[in-house]
Amino acid sequence: MSEWLTYSPLDFLLFSRRTYFRLFELYNVEIWPAQILAFALGVTILGLLRGGGAWHGRVIAMLLAAFWLWVAWAYFLERYATINWVAPYVAVGFTIEAFLIGAGLILGRLRFRPPSDATSRFGFGIFLFALVVQPLIGPLAGRKWTQVEIFGVAPDPTVIGTLGVLLTATNRSFWELLVIPLAWCAISGTTLWAMDSQDAVVMPLTAVLVIVLAISKTLSPPRQSSSDGSGRKR
Repeated sequence: MSEWLTYSPLDFLLFSRRTYFRLFELYNVEIWPAQILAFALGVTILGLLRGGGAWHGRVIAMLLAAFWLWVAWAYFLERYATINWVAPYVAVGFTIEAFLIGAGLILGRLRFRPPSDATSRFGFGIFLFALVVQPLIGPLAGRKWTQVEIFGVAPDPTVIGTLGVLLTATNRSFWELLVIPLAWCAISGTTLWAMDSQDAVVMPLTAVLVIVLAISKTLSPPRQSSSDGSGRKR
């Protein structure tokens, strides 16, 4: 029993801290300049969220689904699987999330509104955090800038950004779309904590905030539909 007390959380990982962050460095080099395109598309989502039109929601959902598929294939299957045998199973989860978002797009159920109430404002802010602030946390915590994690191509900011967008969805909380992102927040937070990373709290704290906001949104009375200038309901 005393032998177990000599172990640290890092001993239970299949890779070292250096290997984990070095993977992001190699990944960024290999996919360059995809990061620029991903950031530009993230800025596009930011603008579309402020528009709130029906076609805006379709474009947002399409982009999010594409990002989740990309991360599932390019990061988890092609890179992370080389150091962690669990990665292919995570890739399946990310692929399922992409198809769930795509199903919402096809069925016309995913619509988003401009940040007009507390929940949607928080959602907009969370997305902005994932797009602009979260990539800076790693380098500010002492990691190389070449190991930066960008929304759309790295899992953590992609997950946080998606959670933010989903909080701006109209009428109700899409709990079926929240399950996989929230699960990844727990997995990523645990991994970073085991490596004693300074940003280990970011993912779990964001997940808790999203859960609280989603519950509040679910329990709040439904908003009345309003018409735009063309007489169509929004």
